[in-house]
Amino acid sequence: MARMEFTVIICTYKRAANLPTCLRHLAAQKGVDGRQWETLVVDNNSPDETPEVVAALAKELPIAVRYVRESEQGLNYARNRGIRESDSTYFSYVDDDILVSQGWLRALFHGFERNDADAVGGRIHLDPSIRLPAWIRPDTDMRGFLGYQDFGDEPFFMDGKSRYPFGGNMAFHRRVVERIGYFDPRLGRKGEGRTRSELFKGAETDYFHRLAAAGGTRIVYEPNAIVYHRVMPFQIEKRYFRTIHFNAGYQRALHDDTPFRGTLLGVPRFYYGQLARAFRKYLGQALTRGPDFAFRQQMNVGHMLGTMLGYRRRSRGTR
Repeated sequence: MARMEFTVIICTYKRAANLPTCLRHLAAQKGVDGRQWETLVVDNNSPDETPEVVAALAKELPIAVRYVRESEQGLNYARNRGIRESDSTYFSYVDDDILVSQGWLRALFHGFERNDADAVGGRIHLDPSIRLPAWIRPDTDMRGFLGYQDFGDEPFFMDGKSRYPFGGNMAFHRRVVERIGYFDPRLGRKGEGRTRSELFKGAETDYFHRLAAAGGTRIVYEPNAIVYHRVMPFQIEKRYFRTIHFNAGYQRALHDDTPFRGTLLGVPRFYYGQLARAFRKYLGQALTRGPDFAFRQQMNVGHMLGTMLGYRRRSRGTR
């Protein structure tokens, strides 16, 4: 039997209902006849019928589907298990709420082989059936908090610092793992990502920053690798946006080893001035443009508060 060229890794927790649609879209891939590829479902301790659903789909669908259970809770534990359980040249991650387009896998193969790429990422569009509330303003980056990413119609090399693939549509050459290792399990979502203790992001940011620092500059944006994110109702509530941005600041500061000269209560002193300015800007926008317009700035204030709390906890040795 030929070695697998590509493994599509689906990390899932407590979302058995999402898997049939997700996997059926993968089974509808075009332009990959003769390629050796598989789908690997990594079940991160789901208490539902995920094992049974995957087993049934493995029998039903005309693609190779495997199942493995990861007992350590956390998205990055599941991602790392997927790497260890596969030995293909390329591997990608698809969330269980992602629907891939029919040319998605062909485009990823093309991105890797045309560019000798270390990593490839494509477009992530939101499911067109979802109606976004008015406070998710199209002139801001707020759709990015729902996973949206689109850099246009032309492929290019991303730097891994300011531009890099998002977690819902990213793929890697196996040599990347040999170069920089695995995802950091301290980072990323835990469980369903509904509560403050679970809703963490930034794991792929850390991974691509590490790759860029190690000289991995062949990170390709492939516009034809298109997927669609099925946004869940709780993800378009203001509480979700507040929490995700607060936690982003908290997590970054908590694991930041930068030494600072001047601190107050463990927090670098300059953050107090930044917080005051951010809050004044929020108040000004809220009073003149209304709370919906000002909500993005409110998120910035929350991010700064999370950052300050992270530094405070870091100073107390609480990690």
